[in-house]
Amino acid sequence: MVARINTVAFSGIDVLDVDVQVQIMPGLPAFSVVGLPDKAVAESRERVRASLAAMGLALPPRRITVNLAPADLLKEGSHFDLPIALALLAAMDVLPRDEIAGYTALGELALDGVLAPVAGVLPAAVHASARGQGLVCARGQGGEAAWAAGIEVLAPASLLALVNHFKGAQALTPPEPKLSDDDGRHPDLADVKGQETAKRALEIAAAGGHNLLMTGPPGSGKSMLAQRLPGLLPPLDPAEALEVSMIHSVAGTLRDGGLIRRRPFRDPHHSASVAALVGGGLRARPGEVSLAHLGVLFLDELPEFPRPALEALRQPLETGRASIARANGHVTYPARVQLVAAMNPCRCGWLDDPGRACARAPKCAADYQARLSGPLLDRIDLAVDVPAVSPAELALPPPAEGSAAVARRVAAAREVQRARYAGAGTGRGGPVRTNAEADGALLDRVAGPDAGGRRLLADATDRMRLSARSYHRVLRVARTLADLDGAATVARIHIAEALSYRRHAAAPATTSKNR
Repeated sequence: MVARINTVAFSGIDVLDVDVQVQIMPGLPAFSVVGLPDKAVAESRERVRASLAAMGLALPPRRITVNLAPADLLKEGSHFDLPIALALLAAMDVLPRDEIAGYTALGELALDGVLAPVAGVLPAAVHASARGQGLVCARGQGGEAAWAAGIEVLAPASLLALVNHFKGAQALTPPEPKLSDDDGRHPDLADVKGQETAKRALEIAAAGGHNLLMTGPPGSGKSMLAQRLPGLLPPLDPAEALEVSMIHSVAGTLRDGGLIRRRPFRDPHHSASVAALVGGGLRARPGEVSLAHLGVLFLDELPEFPRPALEALRQPLETGRASIARANGHVTYPARVQLVAAMNPCRCGWLDDPGRACARAPKCAADYQARLSGPLLDRIDLAVDVPAVSPAELALPPPAEGSAAVARRVAAAREVQRARYAGAGTGRGGPVRTNAEADGALLDRVAGPDAGGRRLLADATDRMRLSARSYHRVLRVARTLADLDGAATVARIHIAEALSYRRHAAAPATTSKNR
């Protein structure tokens, strides 16, 4: 007779059912795992054997076959340890077969039977809830699984504690939903002296979810400004927190089994590969653009990133999702991010300082900026210069307005956008929540400028040779400016300010022709 229990496999954040079947038959002693297991799954035989021995149980001297169905689906990861052990205990008549069949189990076993955390508990719990099943996971991830509505969660510390629970010798306490430890404190915008134009652009970017590029010499405060952006953004709402946490759960980066409350801020090093940025690798794991979903992806020293990696970002920035195609399948991860980038105007960084610029200026600037393609720059909504801060500005007292005051204006503008786009359908990879996510047709309905603004935009489109994408990005920024002003209509002044942040290059014109 076959003993069964349910577990899962993952394709991106999609959860696939796996039926773990164990049969003990007469024959020469053997322990086989079939059903296309990878190396980690095949090695679970030894971890399960050692865990049972730690409980004082020995495998019967018979032929043991573990089948992971469907057999043509590749099984990856160590989370198959626990379901294999439970199904084997049921086949040995240690646990009731009918009872464990109503659970989905996932967890890694140590040699002493202690349960270790694994990736993907949160999406597995949501999936088990939809199927009307309970979930068994490690104790440290019980708070993560408890967020799934209407589900019984068993989160034991060890395999022995779980066996005692099923036998009635020990009762496991149901875990409580847990939030990640986050005190909500971020660096304050008041720490940045000067740079009023950059601060204004940062506020606009936060209010509308716009992409931002800052260009300036070393030490001008570009990274300081970017690090203060999370403090201006509103916290995730419950639906967004669940969406973001599911991605981090699959990636195995959900800390302490708690739901994420703050918007992600990811700042990969400029040596990051294509797979690191957009996802991939042996198991098609989510990349930085997906781990920053509904948050900020900060790329410092933008031209230093490998050209293929930057070009791979173009599709996620436009569609809000990262599609990874491999020979053994296709995986799609959400990737609705706000890109914030910083760069020097040239390799030496001192293009505008004749006393410090290198001998190749200004040609070095043209070569350096040429590392960024036009299509990538076309996806930048706001481009600002961040000049060097003068000694006089550094000696001034801190500015009176800090992150808290700016965050209140950002929250008010975001609330206006949320109400405007409620029920408006989907935009860039999901429901529209901010101006940056609205498509062209929706913008025409909600961001149509007045007569003066329309004439200015038409003239600027012709003179600046804006693409259709640039045209709509200007409209998005102008709509955000109107929201910050509390204006119902996009006026000429909003179009003018939005156009001032639009440029065809990553930095001020510095070619030899212009000099």
